[in-house]
Amino acid sequence: MSEVSERIWFLKFQISVLRRQVESFRNGHKFQTLRNEYESVCRKKDCEIRRLKKELADAHEQIITVRKNWSEIFDDLSRETDRKVAIEQKMLAEMEERALRAERQRDEALDKAKEWRAKYYEQSAKLEEAEGLIKKLTAQVNKDFQNSSIPSSQQGASRKKIPNSREKTERKVGGQPGHKGHRLTQRTPTIKHRLPDPEKYVKDPDYYKTEETVKRQKIILNVSVEVVEYEASVFRHRETGSRVHADFPEGYDTDISYDASVKAFAFLLANEGNVSAGKIKTILHEITKGKIDISEATINGLCREFSMKSEEEQDKNRSELMSSPVLNTDFTTSNVNGETKQVLIIASPVANALMMIGRDSKGHKGILGTPIETYVGTLVHDHDRTFYNYAIRHQECMQHNIRYLIGSIENEPDLKWNKKMHKLIKEMLHYRNSLAVEENLDPKVVSRFEKQYDKILDLARQEYEYEPPSEYYKEGYNLYLRLGRYKESELLFLHDKSVPTNNSLAERLARVVKRKQKQAIVLRSDENFRALCNSISLIQTFRYQDEENLFQKVAEIFARPKPAPISSQPV
Repeated sequence: MSEVSERIWFLKFQISVLRRQVESFRNGHKFQTLRNEYESVCRKKDCEIRRLKKELADAHEQIITVRKNWSEIFDDLSRETDRKVAIEQKMLAEMEERALRAERQRDEALDKAKEWRAKYYEQSAKLEEAEGLIKKLTAQVNKDFQNSSIPSSQQGASRKKIPNSREKTERKVGGQPGHKGHRLTQRTPTIKHRLPDPEKYVKDPDYYKTEETVKRQKIILNVSVEVVEYEASVFRHRETGSRVHADFPEGYDTDISYDASVKAFAFLLANEGNVSAGKIKTILHEITKGKIDISEATINGLCREFSMKSEEEQDKNRSELMSSPVLNTDFTTSNVNGETKQVLIIASPVANALMMIGRDSKGHKGILGTPIETYVGTLVHDHDRTFYNYAIRHQECMQHNIRYLIGSIENEPDLKWNKKMHKLIKEMLHYRNSLAVEENLDPKVVSRFEKQYDKILDLARQEYEYEPPSEYYKEGYNLYLRLGRYKESELLFLHDKSVPTNNSLAERLARVVKRKQKQAIVLRSDENFRALCNSISLIQTFRYQDEENLFQKVAEIFARPKPAPISSQPV
């Protein structure tokens, strides 16, 4: 169409030019010629114009047809597009509906998730609390003499077997070849018999008699009872009727009195053998064939009598304890007439002296008036903080720390510090126990131990900061704090060789009190309680001092006259 328009424009331009020529040549001859030519050309041009118009008309008609066809095609495409758009809109509406349903379901799911999350947190809290409680109860059930301060005597029949560290060999049980052995010492015979020589060896020429003899003895126990009686005439006053007689010797205060030997025997059975008063009465009655029928009241009063007559030994023990550079001390519980009492145990590992003092309670009231109150040396104890207010230096029992560390290892298996500290303390104790008597502590080794000690405590701090201890089991955490706060008292044995590494001496004496308490006895008064403590103290002291004959020593004390009562009147 653009070409046709250009052509028409061109033709019009030529016509315009020709008309101008016609006008310029109208009046002339040439004009006629030009006119003719012009008319001829015009005719040609008219034909050409008509042809062009026809072509233009055809082209216009073709354009209309094409436009019509494109319009139909566009309408078809539009209808198809509208159909697809309608489908897409329908799908979009369905998607929107699905999205709304999904949002509603999501909101419902979030609400349910929130509800379940709250239930989960609640159950998690309950589970954590239950796990903590289980951990606490498990720790309590598993407590024994190996991982806590519970003494082995309280474990009963279910306590663990004590391990034997000796390696098993193929050697037979008993004495080994080359060992001299240990034979019983033969005693001086009271009755001697000589066996006749066997005839079969006397007459046999293959045998001859030597100067060597073989002796075999049988020791027989004979219990004899001597009854010493004093008799005195009675004189009666003629007017008043009062009766008098000669004074009896010391020890004959009642119609029936018992010698120091009988008292010492019954006293040791009760307090060394932990035999009940009823059984002691029965034993004495049976072995003497009824000649001694001592009463239970007399047996129960022996401790009070022994305590009164042994004040000299008690004062000596107190003096030796006060001059000792180191003391082991501890409290243990007792029972008097249904009330809980305390026994303060004080023992010297170097002076072979000890005291057991009956007290009403622990703490400062229990120490008041005892040697600990004014003592100025070193105290070894089981981390009773009351003792830190007395003496100058302190050493805590390392065996207790080992037990507490074992308990922490069992109940806090994910931690590392407890295992390392347990290994370090055992290494320290091995080093200290392996030193010879004349060998001194090496400062370099001690310094290395202290650096490792501080490093392990720093590790414990990091572990407990990362994972705080459970409120149900804090023994391990408390031990870590104590080891850091009382470091000087924990490691004193590495700086002073005279300081024991543990408090076993006091604990062994505490077991003596516990065994006595388990005996079928009833302490009815504080006076009997304190007398019993004094009696047990002296018995154990005599044992530590290697008395040749404990029975004779006790009998000697019972043979002493009763001390005169202290007069309340001024002199």
